[in-house]
Amino acid sequence: MSNRKATAVSCANIALIKYWGNRDERLRLPANASLSMNLAGLETRTTVAFDEGLAEDEVKIGGEAQTDRAKERVMTHLGHIRARARITWKARVDSRNNFPAGAGIASSASAFAALTLAGAKAAGLSLSEQELSALARLGSGSAARSIPAGFVEWQTGETHAESFAFSVAPPDHWALVDVVAVVSKAHKAVGSTGGHAIAGTSPLQAARVASAPERLRRCREAVLSRNFYELAEVVEADSNIMHAVMMTSTPPLYYWEPLTLVVMKFVREWRAEGLRVCFTIDAGPNVHCLCPVETAPEVERRLRDLGVMETLTATPGGAARVMEE
Repeated sequence: MSNRKATAVSCANIALIKYWGNRDERLRLPANASLSMNLAGLETRTTVAFDEGLAEDEVKIGGEAQTDRAKERVMTHLGHIRARARITWKARVDSRNNFPAGAGIASSASAFAALTLAGAKAAGLSLSEQELSALARLGSGSAARSIPAGFVEWQTGETHAESFAFSVAPPDHWALVDVVAVVSKAHKAVGSTGGHAIAGTSPLQAARVASAPERLRRCREAVLSRNFYELAEVVEADSNIMHAVMMTSTPPLYYWEPLTLVVMKFVREWRAEGLRVCFTIDAGPNVHCLCPVETAPEVERRLRDLGVMETLTATPGGAARVMEE
């Protein structure tokens, strides 16, 4: 094999229209299409090195060797890459985030996008962006959205090859900022994968899925026309609907903390007073406060006044990329 080692970097993303629940658990074909914004600067950097002499895959995340479920997920994904490249060599994987993992900031999205890109490159595969997005989806559904650049839509598809993400607008299309109110850095007890598996137990999931295409259309139009107030209404509604499904699943999932609700309440009050800001929340307690770039410093200041422990700030991010060794 000519190239046995590669490093890739990928951004996390924030879903503006949420992905929750699968039509096919094995292939991670989503119950509904979704739309997201890549987050510049909130990144995972992953190195994959295939080695003929290795007896088994070795996985480090954040410098720590993994032996549990995290390692199993990485090994399974490497298996997809090996099968496609028709190789059997085991690999060393070293992956690092520059933001909290497992806390609702799409760490699995950036992690599996970077793993896919680095693994494919190291295995000698030459794949299109569409193929890379579909392959990343097998590791983590939302990873499909971290492959393309900027504002990204992930279509449901009927087959593996058809369910991929694509850019609807480049990063410089709209100077939005995601000010992440870090309410907690604790790793959530039930991860997104577990949550997706029980989404269908909620009596509200069918209605959420049925009404998602109209919210997606409104959100896409708001992004393309840079209509902040339309974006705010549809993004907050979609987030609340997803969390209603989580709370009414069996067993119920409660990701919010008391401060999560405080931030939600005040963001809506601030917008009513004229400050352009809205919220959306993934599967975790941390609140993503979206606002125009000129509003971000004021939003950060007000969040700190509410007692938020830390804020992370990200503008629209680019595509996942292979780094030169």
